[in-house]
Amino acid sequence: MAGRVLAGHGHSDLVWGHVALRDPAGQGIWIKRSGIGFEEVQPEDVQLVGWDGSLLDGHGSVHLEHHIHTEVMRARPDVTCSLHTHPEAAVVFASLGVPLVAIAHEATLFAPPDVARFTATGDLIRDAELGRAVATSLGARNALLLVNHGIVVVGSSCDEAVLAAVLLEKACRMQLAAMSAAPGARLLVSSEDEALAKRDRCYSPTQMEHGAGYLRRMLDGGGEASGAR
Repeated sequence: MAGRVLAGHGHSDLVWGHVALRDPAGQGIWIKRSGIGFEEVQPEDVQLVGWDGSLLDGHGSVHLEHHIHTEVMRARPDVTCSLHTHPEAAVVFASLGVPLVAIAHEATLFAPPDVARFTATGDLIRDAELGRAVATSLGARNALLLVNHGIVVVGSSCDEAVLAAVLLEKACRMQLAAMSAAPGARLLVSSEDEALAKRDRCYSPTQMEHGAGYLRRMLDGGGEASGAR
């Protein structure tokens, strides 16, 4: 379900990108197998991957970038779900090197302070050392822009992480639209105090639950998810 929601909101990139869930028994992470897109994932396509990258349950190849999830979850006991995708607006926005600002509600979930960024490489996160570097750049934040690559978003639940990823892509898309509509213009944005107050009101645990429930209902009811690019 997480994969289908992400695919409907600008996060699909052929067969690349993944959502990982911490194994409740502590054995590692549950993640889709390599080689299929978010829209294609079925229960039998989900693998249990150990902390060392070994395949413990399931079939198929393990994603090369599983290190993102294993190392983030090692560093963050509070994280139950992490995801890595390549949404177009967020990737383009990160390449500009400008701060994410509160044009509307969405950006306040991530800023202030400015959304975290990883700049050590734009290449794949192909080993544990790079995974640890990603975890360090993420710190205690809920999202990270992998400059020239994609995003990493985390949450205490799958619903929380997926909704945050949808909101991050929307925030980046809106800021790009504003910047392109009037190049060089000063954007009117919420103050830091107002942005933080909006974060508490707009994205409280109850509101996040309501938002995630909507995304699920659009799938359950056969509706077409709104917000796709």
